[in-house]
Amino acid sequence: MQVADKVIVVTGGGSGIGRALVLQLLAKGAQVVAVDLNAESLEETGRLARAGERLSTHVLNVAHREEAEALPAAVVARHGAVDGLINNAGIIQPFARVNELDYVAIERVMEVNFYGTLYMTKAFLPYLLKRPEAHIVNISSMGGFLPVPGQSLYGASKAAVKLLTEGLYAELLGTPVRVTVVFPGAVATNITTNSGVEVRQSEGRRSSLKPLPPEEAARRIIAGMEQNRFRVLVGSDARLMDFLYRLAPAWATRFIQRQMRSLLGG
Repeated sequence: MQVADKVIVVTGGGSGIGRALVLQLLAKGAQVVAVDLNAESLEETGRLARAGERLSTHVLNVAHREEAEALPAAVVARHGAVDGLINNAGIIQPFARVNELDYVAIERVMEVNFYGTLYMTKAFLPYLLKRPEAHIVNISSMGGFLPVPGQSLYGASKAAVKLLTEGLYAELLGTPVRVTVVFPGAVATNITTNSGVEVRQSEGRRSSLKPLPPEEAARRIIAGMEQNRFRVLVGSDARLMDFLYRLAPAWATRFIQRQMRSLLGG
C-alpha cells in the first residue's frame, strides 16, 4: 500500500522509531495519527512535524483496552477514515533472569508489547476491512525469533507479536488488508529510559556493532509496508542472526548467551 494520501496510525509516536515513522510518513504525503503515553514527547513530535491538519496526536496507553477501543472513532471523526496501523509502541524488561523478575515487571512487558498490539489491532481492524486497501504493520524484534538471556519475557512478548501477525496475515488473505511483521535489531533509541530500565555502567559498554539510526529503521519499515512485504528484517544484525538461528539454533543461542553474560553477572 502506498502511503501517500492515506491515514496511518503510529503508536509510540513520541520518540525513537515511532517519531521517525511519523515524520517520514508525513513527508511522503500521508495523514498521520501519532499515539503515545508521554504527552511531552508527543508534543515535541508535533513541533518537529509542523504538519498542520495532516497530523493529530493522541495521548493514551495502548495497554488499556478501553482507551484503544475508543481511538478509532476519534480518528475517523478527525481524519474521515483510517487506512493503516503501525503498532510500534513497546518496552523492554529489566536485565534479569526469569527467576529474578517479579510479576509486576512481567505483566507490564506483556501488557504493553503483546496486549497493546492486540487491543489496537482488534480496535482498528473492522475499520480497515472497509477500506479499498489497508495495511497493518506490527513491530516484533530480533528477540522475537532469537532467545536473549536477560530479556526472556521481552522476547516472549515479541514472539507472541510475531505469531499473532503471521496468523493475521493468513486470516486476512483475500481481504483488502495486508499485514507485515518487522524484526528490528539494534536501533539507537531511548527505549531503556522509556521502559524505566536502568543500565549499569558495566552494561553500557560499547558494542562492535553500531546501532541503526531510527530514521533508517523507519525508512526500511515504510518501504516494507509499501512493498506489501510479509516480513522485514531491519539491520545487519537482525539479518545475520535470522540466518544463523535458522542454520544452527543451539549454536546461535550459545553465541547470544556469551554476549549477554556480563549483563547477568557471569
